Amino acid sequence: MITPGDRAPDFELPDADMALVSLAQFRSKQHVVLYFYVRDNTPGCTTQAIEFSDLEGDFGKLGCVVLGVSRDDCISHGVFRDKHGITVRLLADKDCVTCRAYGVLQEKEVDGVLRESVNRTTFIIDKSGVVRHVLAGVTPKGHAAEILNLVKGL
Repeated sequence: MITPGDRAPDFELPDADMALVSLAQFRSKQHVVLYFYVRDNTPGCTTQAIEFSDLEGDFGKLGCVVLGVSRDDCISHGVFRDKHGITVRLLADKDCVTCRAYGVLQEKEVDGVLRESVNRTTFIIDKSGVVRHVLAGVTPKGHAAEILNLVKGL
């Protein structure tokens, strides 16, 4: 997994509207909160996305953009966004390339079968592309406010 002080791996992923988003487009311009979540429309992931959306303006005032990443496709992201009024950009990593680059995949046993799943993890990346904070295995409720406080310290 990526640790604080590492250069954040670049990525280019489509959002819910199929527009490509890359980490490079924010370099020298904005800090990035990159949070990985398990799946659209699950209770914890919905709470997390709504809370980040509710604080999106506060993040923006600090020169920070919030991006959510899951293995869902663009269509699923669009439905999820529209159903819950989510305003942060949701990125589709269907092939798990970015999940692997950031080391957020873990094996979990589901019904007696080992399956790869995303470990809910958030990375705070500064304007120069360096990872400043990593929070893994987070609890969704209150997480956005916790991240906002960390961003204030950048």
